[in-house]
Amino acid sequence: MKRRNLLGALAAATMLTTPAFADGHSVTVGVSWSDFQEERWKTDEAAMLAALEAEGAKYLSADAQSSATKQLADVESLITQGVDALIILAQDGSAIGPALDAAEAAGIPVIGYDRLIADPRAFYLTFDNVEVGRMQAREVYKAKPSGNYVMIKGSPTDPNSDFLRGGQQEIIAGAIKAGDITIVGETYTDGWQPANAQRNMEQILTQTNNEVDAVIVSNDGMAGGVVAALASQGMDGIPVSGQDGDHAALNRVALGTQTVSVWKDSRELGINAGRIAVALAKGTSMDAIEGQRPFKSGDVTVNSLLLAPQPITKENLDVVVDAKWIPKDVLCQGVTGLAVCE
Repeated sequence: MKRRNLLGALAAATMLTTPAFADGHSVTVGVSWSDFQEERWKTDEAAMLAALEAEGAKYLSADAQSSATKQLADVESLITQGVDALIILAQDGSAIGPALDAAEAAGIPVIGYDRLIADPRAFYLTFDNVEVGRMQAREVYKAKPSGNYVMIKGSPTDPNSDFLRGGQQEIIAGAIKAGDITIVGETYTDGWQPANAQRNMEQILTQTNNEVDAVIVSNDGMAGGVVAALASQGMDGIPVSGQDGDHAALNRVALGTQTVSVWKDSRELGINAGRIAVALAKGTSMDAIEGQRPFKSGDVTVNSLLLAPQPITKENLDVVVDAKWIPKDVLCQGVTGLAVCE
């Protein structure tokens, strides 16, 4: 469903609650968030709440605070509280198995939210992360088709990190083979933390004597850390990528210190999560969810719904303003000479 239609449908939806089960109780959806350090999760949550309210469903949540161990306890607690469906933003997809076992034992369907849980018992809902990686690399490569590249990847425990890296590689592989691009630094970033990304970038700049021409960074939070590291060396303005459409990142795009932020309208993701969770709780099978398709990772195939991302550069910043994703004054803070800010 297109974003504008989906958001519009929610806005017009009735708020009348109808019982979902024979005993008269309505659907309760439990959400286990890995953390709330990223700006975007609050936006996701608001959209999810709106979708659940429109469906007459209740919401319970827990914040794992970046702890895979706490997340397992959180899921157990949500199950004990009687949720009918679970949405899990996995802190560590490889460690979440016991939570799926507990959910299966209780007959509770699970959605792996934004991050893959490589288990067919979890429906995978995210944006097309391989395409996000392609979009990031495509814009950086357009700005700098040759030179020394650095790859700042996400968390080593998040499968999305490698999906993004795979998409990035598709775009720059030919230039690497031709000798036009040399990767002079590549690193995972624990927890997707901006401070860790900044430290990693600082180390790479030291190792390369600042001989870096472009940085493909896998999300906006880390891009902020990378831009800070570059600015400390007087190198701000070289091509840098990101994703998520964070307000600070979009301002950097307007300022010219970040080349692209691949926008994944997390309102759309949250809305779909709420809608799908209620459908699964009411007995709809995973393979009957509208728009789903098989997603294969290694030897595991899961049901999935992959939403379409959009790259945002200086040339199309009006898109996020028109969509009311970011206020114009926030986007344009400190910006001069840009049409969208006039």
